[in-house]
Amino acid sequence: MSTTPDWIRFYQDGVPAEIELPTESLTAMCERSCAGAADKVATEFFGATMTYAQLGERIARAAEGLRRLGVGAGDRVAILLPNCPQHLVAFYAVLRLGAVVCEHNPLSTERELAEVFTDHGAQVAVAMDSVAQRVKAAAPAITVVAVNLVEAFPTVKRLALSLPIPKLKKQRALLTSGDRGDVTWRELVANDPIDDGHPRPDVHDLAAIQYTSGTTGLPKGVMLSHFNMYCNALQGVAWMHGARDGEEVSYAMLPMFHAFGLVLYVTFGVYKRAHQVLFPRPDTDLALAAMKKRPPTIYCAVPPIYEKTAKGAAERGVSLKGVRWCISGAMTLPDDVVELWESVSGGRLVEGYGLTECAPIAMGNPFSASRKTGTIGIPFPSTLRRVVDEDGVDVAPGEPGELWVRGPQVFQGYWNNPEATAEALTDDGWLRTGDIVTLDDDGFATIVDRKKEIIITGGFNVSPSEVERVLREHPGIEDVAVVGMPREQGDEEIVAAVVAPHGVDTGEVREWAKQRLSRYKVPRRIVVVAELPKSLIGKVLRGQVREQLAD
Repeated sequence: MSTTPDWIRFYQDGVPAEIELPTESLTAMCERSCAGAADKVATEFFGATMTYAQLGERIARAAEGLRRLGVGAGDRVAILLPNCPQHLVAFYAVLRLGAVVCEHNPLSTERELAEVFTDHGAQVAVAMDSVAQRVKAAAPAITVVAVNLVEAFPTVKRLALSLPIPKLKKQRALLTSGDRGDVTWRELVANDPIDDGHPRPDVHDLAAIQYTSGTTGLPKGVMLSHFNMYCNALQGVAWMHGARDGEEVSYAMLPMFHAFGLVLYVTFGVYKRAHQVLFPRPDTDLALAAMKKRPPTIYCAVPPIYEKTAKGAAERGVSLKGVRWCISGAMTLPDDVVELWESVSGGRLVEGYGLTECAPIAMGNPFSASRKTGTIGIPFPSTLRRVVDEDGVDVAPGEPGELWVRGPQVFQGYWNNPEATAEALTDDGWLRTGDIVTLDDDGFATIVDRKKEIIITGGFNVSPSEVERVLREHPGIEDVAVVGMPREQGDEEIVAAVVAPHGVDTGEVREWAKQRLSRYKVPRRIVVVAELPKSLIGKVLRGQVREQLAD
C-alpha cells in the first residue's frame, strides 16, 4: 500500500499496517511448524493427542499413499470430514503433492455432491466412512479413502474419564459406519513417508477450491492459492498481536470445511503451533467438559455458541477467565452476547467480516478499546476497502454503498467460471462483495443490506435460488420464493412461500426437502400463499415476499 490508511490509528498497539508477504507455500510452513514444535501437542481429539512430529510423519505417509493412488500436481482431491486429526493430515498431504483440496460438508446430499464433483473432477476423495457410499453414488468412478474416525479416539477407558458413557457411545455411533471404501485411512498412512525429494508446490500454486453459494443457485468454486491462504493466516497472526507461538490452546468448534474454520485451525493454528482441541461438530456440552481439563485461550465461534458457552459455564462453574482471543463471524454479533461473554471471560469478543473469496477474513474490530460493537470493523493489515455507488464512485460517510475490498488474500477467480469471475473482480483487483454498508466518521463499517440475496443461517451461506430449484420439483408446488427472515440470534431463518393450487402438507414438504438438501438448507417454515409478487418481466420480488411474511 502506497500510503498509510487513516484507520490504522485504531489498530491494537503492535499491529502493523502491512504484513510481510510469504514467499513459501503452506507445505513449507507446515513442515517448519512440525519440525520446530516437534514435541508439542498439535491436536487433541476426545483426549487423544498427536504431536507436531507425529503430524508431520502422518502427512508424509498419507502423501505417499495418495501418490500411489495416482494423485499428482494440479489434481483435485475432495475431503469430506468433520474436525478430526485425519482432516488436518489429509489437507496437508494433498498439498504436499502439489494437488488441490476441495473441501465439502460431509452432510451434503448425493445431489449436491454430484453437482460439485462434476465441476471440479476429483478422482480421489477422503471421506468419513459413514458417507463413503453417498460419495460413490454421486461420483461412481471416484476412489474413496474411508476414514474411521473412532480410530483417532483414545481407549474407551481413558475417554470415559472425561465423558459420560452415554455421551461416549453416542459420539462413537455418530462418527463411523465401518464402511471400508476403496482404501481405508489406516492403509493409506501405513505407507512409507514420501521421498523428501518429491517436488513441492510453489507459493502461487492453487491450494484449494472452496464452494460457495451463488445468486444463480449453482455453487461456485472459489480458487485460493497457497499465497492467498497463507496471507490470511499471517493477517490473523498480526491481528491477534500477543498470541504466543506454541503456547495457545485453540478450541476448533467451527467446521474446517468452512472457510472460517479452515483459516483458524488449518493454517493460522498450524502456523502458531497451537494446541488445537478438535470437536467433530459444534457442541458446547463437549466443550465445557473439555474446559475442566484444558481451558482454551483462543475461542473463535459464532454468536449462538458464545451465548450457550457463557450460560453453560456459569451453570457448571467452569471458568472462562483464560480465554483471551475471541473473534465472531458469519452473522451479526448482538451487543447483549458481547456483554454476557465479556462478563465471564478474560478477553474481548470482537466481530470480524469476510467471505470465502477473501480466504476468508477481510475486516474486523481491533482487540483494543477502540473496537465498536455492532460494526464489522476496519480492514485487516495489507487490505484496502472502498464503499461505492452503482457507478463505482465512492460515497460519503453515512451513505450506503457496496463494499469493495482489495488485498493479497483475495481469490484467484471461480473454477471453470470466467463470467462469474469477471462480475466479482474489477480489472484492477477489487472484489465486489455484494454487501451494502455505511461508514462512520472513523471508518468503521456497518452492514445494512446485501446486494446478493444469500441467506446466512447458523454460520452457513444458503442460496435461495438453490432451495427454490429443489422445491419446485415437488409435485404439489407450482411456484416458490425462499427468503431469509431475521432471528434474535443475529442470523436468518429460511422461510419458503409456496403456491400450491391443490393444497400441500407443509410437514411432508419439509421431509421431502430433507432428502435432497443439507439440513441447514431446509426451510424452517413453509407458508402456502395464493400467488407471489412479481416484476413486469415475471421475476419474483423477494423483498416484497419478505415484507408480506413479516406482516
